[in-house]
Amino acid sequence: MSDLKRYLFSNFSKHSSLVHLISKKNGSRDFNFSLALHTGETPKKILNNRDVIQSEFPHMNFVMANQTHSSNIEVVNNIETRGWKSQKDVIKECDALISNKRGVMLTILTADCVPILLFDTKHSVVGAVHAGWRGTEQEIVFKTVKKMQKEFGSNPKDIIAGVAPSIGRCCYEVGEDVAKYFFRYNNIYKQKNGKFMLDLPNINKIQLQKAGLLEKNIEMSAICTACEVTDYFSYRKEQGCSGRFISMIGLI
Repeated sequence: MSDLKRYLFSNFSKHSSLVHLISKKNGSRDFNFSLALHTGETPKKILNNRDVIQSEFPHMNFVMANQTHSSNIEVVNNIETRGWKSQKDVIKECDALISNKRGVMLTILTADCVPILLFDTKHSVVGAVHAGWRGTEQEIVFKTVKKMQKEFGSNPKDIIAGVAPSIGRCCYEVGEDVAKYFFRYNNIYKQKNGKFMLDLPNINKIQLQKAGLLEKNIEMSAICTACEVTDYFSYRKEQGCSGRFISMIGLI
């Protein structure tokens, strides 16, 4: 019996052709079950952690990107593993992945940034998006939906989304140098002692709706990684942690 701790979205779980998972910390595993190869931990132990995930989905090919807070989107057309066993074959400088291939698992690593998973229920297309404040400012999730439309003919009204655990307005304090990029949005920040408490998850929800998704098709985890640091890595709360949890989605 696997000891893999996970969070699941109810909207995705209704679809038998789809698999998804958001990992949680596990104190019985090395590095609290971090899944990041790029942050300096012993690679063999991180790969052992990844093997736990792999054992849950033995027939899936895991695809990872070198996330750089860009708005670059990669269409995954090949059924092959990339970046899972080694950093050498990771997709370069990319923060969103989309695919219509069965047997491919798209993955995002985070520790406060906003992971967003997407599924076109009619055309069977999946997407995984990494949105920190820079990616959110560049509207990466909006651009990803548009890319799904262009590449696969997706209708945004057929797309369901899951906004996974990420730092919430309760804990994400930024200066005006960052907040100024989001002043055009309503009710997504509050001021506190000259700082701004920014609501990145809901900005991404607004961008999904701008792209044409129906509000009822957007499931918010409403989990703040800094508040729930027992279960999720939080770079802010842990003052520069190297651990990362994973959000993933794939077609079977």
